[in-house]
Amino acid sequence: MGSIQEIVFDCENPANLANFWAEILEGYHVRDFDQVAVDRLAALGFNPETDTAVFADGPGPSMCFQNVEGRRYDNNRVHFDILVQDRAEEVERLTAAGAAVVQMLPTYAVLRDPEGNQFCLVDAREDIAA
Repeated sequence: MGSIQEIVFDCENPANLANFWAEILEGYHVRDFDQVAVDRLAALGFNPETDTAVFADGPGPSMCFQNVEGRRYDNNRVHFDILVQDRAEEVERLTAAGAAVVQMLPTYAVLRDPEGNQFCLVDAREDIAA
């Protein structure tokens, strides 16, 4: 079994959308950028306003706003990232229940539910706060 780690929004302007949702949901705020994050962004040619992934935290699951240019009809614009302890076991369990594997990556897997909606199974790691 897994738990919702975050809700992921594909969007064109992550900072704007993160600020919108943080403003309208009680108890949510845009995750602060520490100096390490600012330095990482600068090395990539970005800043907090142009970051390609901005997070909002609050009383429920975190929200991730990630840049995806243009509308892709083969991909959900919003999906769950589900934190799991044993990804291989969960993939097996969920495919038996009707899910389909789209892509296996080093730290997560992309699946579709029986109606084609995408979601991700994300490996639990020690440095991820659940």
